[in-house]
Amino acid sequence: MSQAAKTKVAIIGSGNIGTDLMIKIMRTSDVLEMGAMVGVDPASDGLARAERLGVPITAEGIEGLVKMPEWQDIQIVFDATSAYAHKHHDEVCRAAGKVLVDLTPAAIGPYTVPVVNMEKNLSEPNVNMVTCGGQATIPIVAAVSRVAKVHYAEIVASISSRSAGPGTRANIDEFTETTSRAIEKVGGAGRGKAIIILNPAEPPLLMRDTVFTLSEMADEAEVEASIEQMVKDVQSYVPGYRLKQKVQFERFGSNNPLKIPGYGEFEGLKTSVFLEVEGAAHYLPAYAGNLDIMTSAALGTAEKIARLKFNKAA
Repeated sequence: MSQAAKTKVAIIGSGNIGTDLMIKIMRTSDVLEMGAMVGVDPASDGLARAERLGVPITAEGIEGLVKMPEWQDIQIVFDATSAYAHKHHDEVCRAAGKVLVDLTPAAIGPYTVPVVNMEKNLSEPNVNMVTCGGQATIPIVAAVSRVAKVHYAEIVASISSRSAGPGTRANIDEFTETTSRAIEKVGGAGRGKAIIILNPAEPPLLMRDTVFTLSEMADEAEVEASIEQMVKDVQSYVPGYRLKQKVQFERFGSNNPLKIPGYGEFEGLKTSVFLEVEGAAHYLPAYAGNLDIMTSAALGTAEKIARLKFNKAA
């Protein structure tokens, strides 16, 4: 595929996520081409790095992007800022006919998890990548859901405190709310709950995710096989995604129902899945798997959109 045939993209947000995404695009994508890197801090490392790599930059936010001559050629915009700022970015991009890939928890567009429902959302003007915890755990909830009806799913995402920048910290409430809703809407759970833990351990630990699902009784081997296949599917774009141990099962009958605060009593199959996510270390350290899974999911989604809308021959 020739360089001229690539779809030009802009990244709003020159922090860790935006910079990692830029480097992934430049190193690995045969479909996308960097058109602009946008920030608000002229001294940010992300803008300086983009400039050194020959990417047009602006430190004036989306208003600065719109003024750039490159704006006319940009077809997809990644938003790696905050849920609050995304509302304005969505308005500007919609008015200009640009497709938005949202890496914030704003959830203006439909929740999108590549291995679960990406195909349904490729024609949308704005797609939301949920959260790092959502990208890591919703595939597992969906894997159980395709075998047995899931009544309740709870996820705990533990990430290194070092990998949580100001955007992540400012969006903790949005993280839990958005992830919980997406567990239901995309994962297929009747009810979802999400918890995030910022782990201050030194040296920093890899991202760890725990997924508990409470479902109807089902064949355990079938559930385990579904989960293992889903892990392989996620590994196609996040190689460092893996099961930390074998899937665990526990059965609850009428003689020993499980009692969950705020939910009530449960009878059925409890499935426990323990995950680890190691980053590809394109820009961020390997322990920042929480950021890597977001940028990898966003990149894969944008490439699919580009092939469908702008590069059908690619």
